[in-house]
Formats: sequence, structure tokens, C-alpha cells
Amino acid sequence: MASRVRVRTPELIGKGGWLNTGGENLSLADLRGRIVILDFWTFCCINCLHVLDELRELEQKHRDTVVIIGVHSPKFVHEAEHQAVVDAVERYGVEHPVLDDPELATWKQYAVRAWPTLVVIDPEGYVVAQHAGEGHAHAIERLVTELETEHAAKGTLRRGDGPYVAPEPEPTVLRFPGKALALPSGNFLVSDTTRHQLVELAADGESVVRRIGSGVRGFGDGTAESAAFNEPQGLALLGDGSVVVADTVNHALRRLDLATGAVTTLAGTGRQWMQGESTSGPAREVSLSSPWDVARWQGKVWIAMAGVHQLWAYDPAEGTVAVTAGTTNEGLVDGPGPEAWFAQPSGLAATADRLWLADSETSALRWVDLDGAVHTAVGTGLFDFGHRDGTAEQALLQHPLGVTALPDGSVAISDTYNHALRRYDPATGQVTTLATDLREPSDAVLVGDEILVVESARHRLTRLRLPEEAVRVASVAHRTQRAATEVAPGELELDVIFQAPAGQKLDTRYGPSTRLLVSATPPELLVAGEGAGTDLNRTLTLNEAVAEGVLHVSAMAASCDDDPANEYPACHVHQQDWGVPVRLTEGGADRLPLVLAGMDDRDDQDA
Repeated sequence: MASRVRVRTPELIGKGGWLNTGGENLSLADLRGRIVILDFWTFCCINCLHVLDELRELEQKHRDTVVIIGVHSPKFVHEAEHQAVVDAVERYGVEHPVLDDPELATWKQYAVRAWPTLVVIDPEGYVVAQHAGEGHAHAIERLVTELETEHAAKGTLRRGDGPYVAPEPEPTVLRFPGKALALPSGNFLVSDTTRHQLVELAADGESVVRRIGSGVRGFGDGTAESAAFNEPQGLALLGDGSVVVADTVNHALRRLDLATGAVTTLAGTGRQWMQGESTSGPAREVSLSSPWDVARWQGKVWIAMAGVHQLWAYDPAEGTVAVTAGTTNEGLVDGPGPEAWFAQPSGLAATADRLWLADSETSALRWVDLDGAVHTAVGTGLFDFGHRDGTAEQALLQHPLGVTALPDGSVAISDTYNHALRRYDPATGQVTTLATDLREPSDAVLVGDEILVVESARHRLTRLRLPEEAVRVASVAHRTQRAATEVAPGELELDVIFQAPAGQKLDTRYGPSTRLLVSATPPELLVAGEGAGTDLNRTLTLNEAVAEGVLHVSAMAASCDDDPANEYPACHVHQQDWGVPVRLTEGGADRLPLVLAGMDDRDDQDA
């Protein structure tokens, strides 16, 4: 094995303390002799949730040598609340220790710039690799195998049980329910997300009529007792009286026959869609990516495809799926469907002339018109959020997950991280608050002059009467609390660092294999350097009259297996989006390095 620069790891510190350890505090000294993978994540981030699922197999296969430590590093104010982190760890089935780091202390110590980021530490306590983004599980497993061999030979590998201690399960009827649907019978169907089931409740919204699904994480069709789901979310009635289910972590749409309880698969392959794969075709042959909600509109089932920041549609008559809006770039851009940008669309509600959607990461309420164009009603972008009523231009939301069309043409918003139900009236352009003191509401169902709210973090449905007047709350505005990078005004060298993984090379057979897209909030921050190009290095010119802002950087590189004997090498697309808060300061940095993919050649790790 080649020699490499070794970097000693900073200690793990976080004001919120440790979860999943049975009350014990961990230190790096406690983990010496084990291969440690730090997963810097935040629970709002769909890419972070993808990484949690990618790591499950590695975690199980190498459980006697590898310890995964989640370092929860919040973006939204709500995510800095300790109980919210406790809830998220259970909600998403995290089965390893988690450090709650609300002040981003460990994030800063490790110079992390993006969610998610994975850091690999060898058994002697040195950083040996760092990967930003998702899709690195296979490269990390190769590295883990190499480290096992090396340190077993040196006598520095310590095998045995890890420090994970499972929490006691809570005996509630529902556990972090996601979405709800009113059935023709008067009952309600609820996606019991953390228990991987659907639950039919009686008209009272409390009494269990039946459960659909085995309750064990999996992907399998069958009877109500044997079928398996994986964190199901959105629900919608089909024309034949059955229900379509957004089976989120299975990356699939499922069909529930209400009469028999049988479950079948309508769309998706069970694998997550990746860049370069087909975006249309026979529904069972095209991969999806974390479908979060579904709604029937214009004869099709529209899909909030949170995992790739797009809207797709399933055509029941043709048995096909296709993209309807979104570029896969993350952000808030209106316009014709193929040009629009979204950020984790997570809730849908259809009316005759509009498809409303909750665009969670931009804290926005948006809608699609009959011509397929995308519009924004409330929200300004990825980094501005809060709880403020008023005109649509002034109002602020915080990571909403659900929308519900109301009879008067207005829309109720499940304003999840504000623990509130809000209302937007297109006729007046006003946003008001209908109710507060809800706990992470994620959806709502209209029942006459009442509304049934899915209080996800209270594990229940809560019935509210729609009030004539809004509840008044104090206005609060926030920006993401990530520390800004101090940069000098004028020219800034942007370097996106990419090295193809071992055994691969850049694919240049058909032209440039890299792409770089740069924009800014506010747009005036960039005097020059905005736009798309193929070079991963670019000189930006920053406007000295703008004190601070956010640089939005999207980079892509394609690499193929480097084996001359292989006529048809497998190719891989590496993509990462960054939002980098910057503050213009005399004497600040004149270079901004961003790592597109973790480098398997560990000689290139620098101190």
C-alpha cells in the first residue's frame, strides 16, 4: 500500500449530547481500534436520508469492525431542537450512535461544507478519506476492506460489538405517520411511516380498522399481512377505487386494493434513480427517487419526486412514467416545467386548474398551471425561512411538507418545522396562521368544516375546526445558521476538486465529461462567473457592494471503468450541489475549494 499523509482527527463535541448509546458519552479514544465513519447529516435533507439507507448494508456486513457515528448538523432552527433530533433518529431507523451538534462545533472542526459528508477514520485515529454527497457506499466499503486487512496485519484492529444501544420502543397506535387520505367509506388511510405500514382508521380518526403490511422494512407484493413497505408516505385514490402509495425508500409506487388488502407494484424498480438513467418509459422499468407524495390531476398521478427535485407523472392508462417538471438542480426557479427548479417537493394537492405543492427545502408554496408552468406563491429560496404572516412577498414558512386544497380556493399548508397550520388565499395574496402548537404536522385532510391534521411527531391525527380568524403569532425570520465563509471582494477562484475513484477515469469519448453551474443569492453578488460551463475551475467576480449572500454551485463529472479489455465499461455520474454562505471581508479567502467526490487514493488527503 502506498504511503499517505495522515491527519489526526479532532474530538467529537456537541452540546446536544449523544443518542443511541444508552446514556454514555463517546470519545475518539473509546473508538480506537475500530474503523469509524462520521456521517454529517441533517434530517431535512433528502440526500442525507439516502446516505442513511446506503450505509445500512455496510453497517450490517462490517458490524464487528466498523462504527458509524451520525453527527447531526442542523440547517433549520427546528433541527437544532434536541427532541426533534431524538424524533428523527427514531423516525428514520438510525441504528448507530448519533452526536447532536446544534452549534455545528464538530462540523467546523472537520471543515465540512455540504450535507451529507462522510469522513472515514482509521483504527489509529487518522482521517483517511472524505466524501461529499451520496452514492459513495461502494467506494467506502472497498476502503473498509483494505483497512481491515492493513490493521489486522499491524495488530491495530479491534473487533467486537459497537457502542450502539437500541432505545425502548413506544407503544403508540401510530409511529411518525406521514400522510393521510379520506376513503369513500368515511374512514381514513394513514401511512404509518416508521412502522412501514398503512393503517386504516375509523371515521373517528383514532380506532384501528386494519393494518396493511408486515411492519418489517422490505419490498414485496402480497396480502395485507405479507406485503412489505419501506417508509411509505403519500396516498391518493385511483379511478378504480384503489389507492396509490408513494413507497418512499423503496423508490416505488404501490397499489392497495381496498377490497382485498392486496398490494402490488405500479412503478419503480426498487432501485434509486441515478443521473444518466431513463426518465420515461414503462413504469416498472424506470427507477424513481424517493417519491414523497402523490395526487391525481389531469388524468394522471403526479409524483413529488423529492429525491431528484422534480415532479413526475404516472399514467394509469398507459402504464408509463415521465418527468413533468424540474431539471434535478436544487433551488427555486419558476417558468416552463422543463426549466423549473425545485428543492425536495414533498406535498401535493390538486384543484381543477392548479396543482399545489409544498417545496420543503425552499420553505415555499408553489403551483403548476394547466400549461405545465411553475409559479411560486410564497417563499424566496433555500436559505430564508421563518414564521411570518402577511402578504405573500413578506410571509415566511419553515420546511412545509403538506398542502390541502380548501373549498374557497385557498390552500392549507402543513408548516412542519413551525409546528403550525397556515393558510394562503390566492384572492388576497395573504398568508395567515390557522393553528399553532401542532408537532411537526406533515399533512391534513378536509372533513366537512373541519380539518384532520397529521401530527407526525405526536403520532396522531388531530381534528381542528377551521377558524374564521387566524391565530396571531409573533413574526420571526431566520437564515440558515451555517457559518459564512469569509471571502475577499473581487476575484474568487472556485475550484471543484474531482478525482475519479480507483479503477476509473474521466469519460471524454464524446466531449467534456464535467459540468459546472454557478449562481448566487442575491443575484447581484456575482458580477461575473455566473452560468454553466464544462471546466470545474472558474474565476468569479464578487460585488464589493454586497456584504453577504449564498453561492449556489452544482457540479457533475462522469467517469468510466478504466479497463482497456472491457469493450463496454460501466460508467458512473458524480453530482453534488452546494449552497455556500459567504461574507465579503477585506483579507478574506481568494480561493474556494469544493470536493465533488471522495478520493479513493488516500495519498491526496491533506492536513
